Amino acid sequence: MERLLRRRDFLSAAKGRFVPQAGVLLQARDRRDGNPPRVGFTCTKKLGNAVVRNRIRRRLKEAARLVLPGVARSGFDYVLIGREASATRGFDALQNDIISAVSKLHAAPAAGDTRTGQ
Repeated sequence: MERLLRRRDFLSAAKGRFVPQAGVLLQARDRRDGNPPRVGFTCTKKLGNAVVRNRIRRRLKEAARLVLPGVARSGFDYVLIGREASATRGFDALQNDIISAVSKLHAAPAAGDTRTGQ
């Protein structure tokens, strides 16, 4: 799966739909092309120092590597944003959060709705 590396790609995904979960916040954008899905990872400084943020990103990367190929759709950019619970949440629960978030994201939205959330 390709990675998102440019800031403008992250900003474009931020303007798309989002789904909050306990262990992760998922943002996604439909590029409207048939290219493979791309994924990016980020954490805010509010979560802790670099060691904590890197640990959260590593956990998200591994969970996404295992589950996204089965649920991600072509032509989408996904951004997984680490949350405080990402560091301590069980790995299986983190994987289930990602699967659930992608499933909710791809569920049929209401007419004209471009964002999802609570």
